[in-house]
Amino acid sequence: MTDVFVVQAQQCAALFRLGRDVEASLAMSELAGALQSAFDQAPPDNQQQWLQILGLMFHCQASQNWLALADYLEYELVQVITDSLSF
Repeated sequence: MTDVFVVQAQQCAALFRLGRDVEASLAMSELAGALQSAFDQAPPDNQQQWLQILGLMFHCQASQNWLALADYLEYELVQVITDSLSF
């Protein structure tokens, strides 16, 4: 399942980089919902990392900083997913 989350995060980042922010925002929302369910089963430290990156991503979204959001999705979030959900 981790691989699916990684691919979805990378695809979402690509959409933001292409300027398709509405489509990317919907995809990000779906991904965040699925990840929340997965992180609910993770240890508290991993949950904290998830919440931290989620907050940063939502801040970028609110300020419409699509490139920074794409970077968080493609690099930071992927790292948290692979470190925290690979069990």
